[in-house]
Amino acid sequence: MNRAPLKIVILGLSITSSWGNGHAATYRGIVKGLNERGHDVLFLERDAEWYASNRDMPVPPFCRTGIYSNIDELKERFTSAIRNADFVIVGSYVPEGIAVGEWATRTALGKTAFYDIDTPVTIEKLASNECDYLALELIPRYDIYLSFTGGPTLDKLEKEYGAKMAKPLYCSVDPDLYWPMACEQKWNFGYMGTYSPDRQPPLDLLMIEPARRWGEGRFVVAGPMYPKNIKWPGNVERIIHVAPDRHCAFYNSQRFTLNVTRADMIRAGYSPSVRLFEAALCGTPIISDYWAGLEEYLEPGSEILISRSSDDTLGFLLGISERDAKLIGERARARILDLHTSRHRAVELEELIRGL
Repeated sequence: MNRAPLKIVILGLSITSSWGNGHAATYRGIVKGLNERGHDVLFLERDAEWYASNRDMPVPPFCRTGIYSNIDELKERFTSAIRNADFVIVGSYVPEGIAVGEWATRTALGKTAFYDIDTPVTIEKLASNECDYLALELIPRYDIYLSFTGGPTLDKLEKEYGAKMAKPLYCSVDPDLYWPMACEQKWNFGYMGTYSPDRQPPLDLLMIEPARRWGEGRFVVAGPMYPKNIKWPGNVERIIHVAPDRHCAFYNSQRFTLNVTRADMIRAGYSPSVRLFEAALCGTPIISDYWAGLEEYLEPGSEILISRSSDDTLGFLLGISERDAKLIGERARARILDLHTSRHRAVELEELIRGL
């Protein structure tokens, strides 16, 4: 089989800025893995004001980047790159993604893929005709649909939505960036995530209410876009943004960390998050809500703790010994190192491309 380096072009939301989005972490990890395997990657992203003013990696060291202002500029500058690539990926939430996808699938001489980092959200938007980055008629034009969500959703994409082929390409974590470190445990329990209305009720149930009931506990919620009218208990520290190079220290500074899943992803199941894998690789024991398929990634009770109520959370925070908490974190770290690093995803993507 031909193992020559591949020319890959990715049109994604952002790789230069992680501000308010989890896409950057995914793209950085997988592109870094592809680069280590000798492949040439060009990442193209729209010059959105939000990201332009918050670029924490303006020049990624593992790929070439192209920043464009509009679709006309994209076509003018990068038609040749799209045409000559072995593989072209268009990601979810790309601005004017339908027009971008139509152009990319029409222009590319190699194979094309849609990479859905938000699969359950995309399906909900398609059903209500509110998706501005993917259209039903565009799905069959891609050679493969790469999905953050596995399980029954893959069959649905093929049988109901006309995808030629749907395969999971889950999120991942860079093992060079996350590890257990010796540092002060500032908080008993922490959470990191951008505000989302559907995540707020479980955040209230699994963290905020326990914080109210355990006044001596130290809690932290990190992430942007939370409404100013939220009344945080006095023992909940707020951090607006944690830069990616501080994520590892942030997780290591917590005795336990919380994973909360968006409602769409709970309904779909089989949707692990980037933050879940990051925390696991730090060896920080995770308390999480439950969704179908979770046990395929981490074993409940052994590698992750499932909370369905404030009482459950407080029981874990107050009732689990340091020894047992450490063992839970160590088992989770070992599981993720074996199966879910960005290097694993780079190999999986390369095999999918060559299989096409």
